[in-house]
Amino acid sequence: MRASIRVPFFALLSVSVFLGLAGCRRSRNESSEQSPSHEQAPSPSRTVPRREENVPPDVKAPPPDAERTASGLASKVLTPGKGDEKPGIADSVDVHYTGWTTDGRKFDSSVDSGMPKKFRLSAVIKGLSEGLQLMIQGEKRRFWIPGHLAYGENPVPGGPAGMLVYDVELLGINRAPAVPENLAVPPKNAKKTKSGLVYQVLEKGSGTEHPKASSVVEVHYSGWTKDGVMFDSSVTRDRPATFAVNAVIPGWTEGLQLMAVGDKTRFWIPGKLAYGDSPNVPGAPAGMLVFDVRLLSIK
Repeated sequence: MRASIRVPFFALLSVSVFLGLAGCRRSRNESSEQSPSHEQAPSPSRTVPRREENVPPDVKAPPPDAERTASGLASKVLTPGKGDEKPGIADSVDVHYTGWTTDGRKFDSSVDSGMPKKFRLSAVIKGLSEGLQLMIQGEKRRFWIPGHLAYGENPVPGGPAGMLVYDVELLGINRAPAVPENLAVPPKNAKKTKSGLVYQVLEKGSGTEHPKASSVVEVHYSGWTKDGVMFDSSVTRDRPATFAVNAVIPGWTEGLQLMAVGDKTRFWIPGKLAYGDSPNVPGAPAGMLVFDVRLLSIK
């Protein structure tokens, strides 16, 4: 990958590049759901953990009045929030958090850095993903996350083992794009190319220039499998992606050249133009994929 180009996580053509990104993700958070390479999901610190003065008094075990879910997650509201909206599994959130092991050792904290973190709920350990869906904006909650919902009892090197305790403050919720209604079957007015790519212009832009295969473009995009699972989105990260048109899956390379700046287009990309019906790359989505793409600029 060229250093100056950030390729969409699930639109990569090169298997070697895809595996490189996947390896980076696993080294940060082996047990978490897969996440785009530039999301800032909570992960164990590489520094030596240390005993902190502000360790929660109940760090060793949840108190009797803690709420418990069927999965084994325990939590307690420290500061109430406002409203009633809660994030969903496909949404991204802005949070401040601090994490401790049960012996009172802090292993990670956005509070210490003074920089909130933004990540998609599906991109973090199961305990945080489940717990955040219990919260409303402005709420601060303490979680006791058992090992099977965190990094396990014997995690990868650098990962904290066993039950973990997190204090999490939910600062903001960034809603994921709505799942299109016509994922499995394109509408009758959609157009189809000789290769089998199907597309429909959702919003016409004001531009007239089309990118070439050698162009570098900036886009916002969201991608779903045909059963409605969103596997990647620059929209939820609030960060456009920039990449070379000829550095992505064939369906993207062809489709982007049909667009003009400002266009928003939906593509139904058959497996043969994506990762295949049985991808060889771990984590790659199989079969037909549906992308909503907005072409922001041509570099």
